[in-house]
Amino acid sequence: MADIDRDRDKNFTFRIMKMNCWLTLGVMMVTSAVAQDNTNAVPQMPAPTAPSPAEVAPAATAVETNAPPANAKPVKHRKHKAAAPEKIAFTEPASTLIAGPAEVAVNVNVRGQAGLKGDVVAHLVKGDTVTVLSQINLDKHKADEPAQWAKIVLPSSAHVWVRTLFIDETNKTVLPKKLNLRAGPSENYNVLGVIERGTPVSEVKTRDDWMEIDAPTNACAFVAAMYLQQAAPATPAVETTPIVAEPMAPLVEQAPPPPQPRIVTHEGVVRHVISIVAPTKYELFDPKTNQNIDYLYTTSPSLNLSRYVNKRIIVTGEEGLDVRWKDTPLINIQSIQVAE
Repeated sequence: MADIDRDRDKNFTFRIMKMNCWLTLGVMMVTSAVAQDNTNAVPQMPAPTAPSPAEVAPAATAVETNAPPANAKPVKHRKHKAAAPEKIAFTEPASTLIAGPAEVAVNVNVRGQAGLKGDVVAHLVKGDTVTVLSQINLDKHKADEPAQWAKIVLPSSAHVWVRTLFIDETNKTVLPKKLNLRAGPSENYNVLGVIERGTPVSEVKTRDDWMEIDAPTNACAFVAAMYLQQAAPATPAVETTPIVAEPMAPLVEQAPPPPQPRIVTHEGVVRHVISIVAPTKYELFDPKTNQNIDYLYTTSPSLNLSRYVNKRIIVTGEEGLDVRWKDTPLINIQSIQVAE
């Protein structure tokens, strides 16, 4: 029993010693933490000092600019298209040309057909003189294209082209009955006239199957009528006499004055007349419609109309009706000119 009490006292003493050790260890840890807090205290901040001149830019040099930053990308500006200029409307003055000479008013192209689609065959400069054959007015044309064109004799400076196949190599004459004159070395070019069998040609040069020759007198071309000028016909002077008062005669019914002669100009082809009741042996007809235009009549013994058969002519004269046939037009020739 005494041994049991002795063991119990030992255990109690051991527990007391163990508790004291833990208390001592806890006091040491708290003391260490307090000491550490005192060593980490925030130091006292020094008094503020004025900044150095190198840290602050002078007020006078502080200028605000709109310059972009160094690494900024360039700004692309959209280009604005300039407005197209207004197109000036084409206006064509009225022209009235007659057969005869005319002067070129400006530098102008000579074309193989009436209209801007015609091939350019020559050039005329201001002051040149041309021979007008007739005036042609186009029914259909573009808004910016002249409608009035002058048919003129092809200028001597221009050349025409023919197929070498239809030219005699020995004597340089035309072989077929009729041969077209072209504005260039191809059948795609405009026809500027026709020459007949046996007509000699003057060769300029040869290109493949085509020969360039001097233009004959019956070759024709076209120029816009607005660029040609013709002198106004002179008005004959009229002599005036003073009026003398006379006693009034009784009124007498007078016959009407005779009709004035009708002077006209027509273009067509000459042919023989087969009818035995026709007023003349020759007539002028339109090859497109094969209709009679006028019967040709002349009182001049030196004018032989047979030489103009199958030729296109421009004839001017007094037109009337045959005495026997009131619906038969007849023209008394005053002038005649070969057109083609």
